[in-house]
Amino acid sequence: MNQRIAHVTLLVRNYNEAIAFYTTVLGFALVADQDMGGGKRWVVVAPPGPAGCALLLAEAKTEEEKRGVGQQGAGRVWLFLHTDDFWRDYAVLQARGLRFLETPRSEAYGHVAVFEDLYGNKWDLLEPLG
Repeated sequence: MNQRIAHVTLLVRNYNEAIAFYTTVLGFALVADQDMGGGKRWVVVAPPGPAGCALLLAEAKTEEEKRGVGQQGAGRVWLFLHTDDFWRDYAVLQARGLRFLETPRSEAYGHVAVFEDLYGNKWDLLEPLG
């Protein structure tokens, strides 16, 4: 058996603002943007590098979905952006205006700093050791 997680759905307020943030600030590629009719789109963004898990951006429509924007991790870090060069990417992301919530630190597992996306979701920028 050969399986992998292909996409993680991320609730967003607006497709276009989310695409702009993830492609311009985080430097992700826009993998897909297809009109599905009825105001829905299939929008996928992915970080540069080898194929892996990508984000499926889902525009919140219902009141419940709208309340969930930025809260999918319930205030915890729940998305992890791995890098092969922490300090390079930290400097680039800071220059692009990304909001880091802490100063970088070294842990037993790697170099890490928490940042938030435009909706307040918390992420780790992480260069794993070994």
